[in-house]
Amino acid sequence: MVLGTRLRKTYCIKIQEIDILKIWFDILTPKQILFFEPMVKQFQNSNTVICTTRNYREVNELAKIKKMKMIKVGSHGGSTKIGKLVASLNRGVSLGKIIQRINPDIAISFCSPEASRVAFGLGIRHIAFSDSPHAEAVMRLSLPFVNKLLIPWIIPKKEFTKYGIGEKNIIQYKAIDAAAIIKNSQKITQRKKSKKKILIRLEEEQAAYVQKNNHTLKLIQRIADKFPTYEILILPRYRSQISELKKNLDCKVRVLSEVVNGNELLQQVNVFVGSGGTMTAEAALLGIPTISYNAVPNLVQDYLVRRKLVILESNPDKITTIIEKFLSSDNYAIEKNAKKVLMSMEDPYKKLIQVIKNK
Repeated sequence: MVLGTRLRKTYCIKIQEIDILKIWFDILTPKQILFFEPMVKQFQNSNTVICTTRNYREVNELAKIKKMKMIKVGSHGGSTKIGKLVASLNRGVSLGKIIQRINPDIAISFCSPEASRVAFGLGIRHIAFSDSPHAEAVMRLSLPFVNKLLIPWIIPKKEFTKYGIGEKNIIQYKAIDAAAIIKNSQKITQRKKSKKKILIRLEEEQAAYVQKNNHTLKLIQRIADKFPTYEILILPRYRSQISELKKNLDCKVRVLSEVVNGNELLQQVNVFVGSGGTMTAEAALLGIPTISYNAVPNLVQDYLVRRKLVILESNPDKITTIIEKFLSSDNYAIEKNAKKVLMSMEDPYKKLIQVIKNK
């Protein structure tokens, strides 16, 4: 078993340690929903919590699955620079009017540019999280306005100070964010090795830091041809990806067109192929044999590679060879290593409480 019930119960702390507050979360991505959900629930025990988001397919659908009430403000800007600019400016104006009426005591985000600007403009204390200093545009637009920044301990503070936040305002916690998502998952079960499924998570293609030079379709077709007895599951991010896959791939693969709970899906697979994002880290920490392809270089992925929980590879032929090796092994050493790494990590929520108390 990857993680037991006893550990999950001991991972929570009580909120009574701080005064009653009105807390505003701005939640913009699926990863942020999974990361913030347990914090929101714990704060709700004795505080007023307001959650805002934007009109964004995966976020909106995952919020429904998680039964999280969120106010939609603005939309995702898509892949173009002008689209991102207009969407962010419009959202900032609308968000400012709403937050002025709500008048929260604290803003919490994952370096949301709009939340950062609104909180600064309205004099609201803003505590942000980030594990992505490579997201240069977001960092430049948010960090100069953030009061405190919480980051994983494996990322040097200098990776963020270059964007305009003082080192004294950066607090590290001993965890990567995928660990918090896993440990707070409501359903942690023993993975069954007889499922015969390979899951491929498509890369982020609309982020400002992504270069559009991948060969994903070729990779998927190669895997499908190589492993005809396995169910090949493809988890896209955008509707455009779904259309492209269905247009260019045959029935050998199954495209998951609906948004799913990633943690539950991962419990069913034998091998995971991702692109260096949060789901890649989740799979690795769950002890699932994990390959990262076409990934934007990032320090969290580097850490998982060093811990021998992720293999980096971009060549389709080499990837199929690695998958074949995984499928012919029991992978017990990977599961044991993943459990050890996961058990060593703390709850970022504890650091957040400390930061809130230390005004």
